[in-house]
Amino acid sequence: MVPLIVLAAASGAALVVTALRGPHRRADVVVSLRIGVAAMFLVSGVSHFVGMRDAMIAMVPAALPLPEVIVTITGLLELAAAGAMASRRLTPWAAIGLSLLLVAMFPANVSLALTSTDLAWSQTLVPRTIIQVIYLAATTALAVTAMPRARRPRVAAATSM
Repeated sequence: MVPLIVLAAASGAALVVTALRGPHRRADVVVSLRIGVAAMFLVSGVSHFVGMRDAMIAMVPAALPLPEVIVTITGLLELAAAGAMASRRLTPWAAIGLSLLLVAMFPANVSLALTSTDLAWSQTLVPRTIIQVIYLAATTALAVTAMPRARRPRVAAATSM
């Protein structure tokens, strides 16, 4: 639940700041979402190493080998992608990577929700799935909207003589 709060708070704060840049400027939704996603994955990535590491290792489905290595790699990927959000050029690629990572990690979320009995309500299957869909919507939106637009060829205006 903390990453969701971080995503919403950082995106909302960035939206307000970008809207206040000047009298004829409008809020920059893409930049605000980049900041929110970066903050969320920074918090999540750090938690792979500090505070929640043991819980994350326990979340890895038993069928997967080396859960400590998996948690370390996913944490590093999240931190790298959070840093990549600072670059307009890297944002779409980081967002695609994060989207794929969210899909790949979803079975661990389902496994935890189905096998644990003493979970907080927000960690049960339905809320956890909804939260995951929100994260995926944010990363997918960035992958699509931050992708550079193809340059259109300039067409010389036809002049009549």
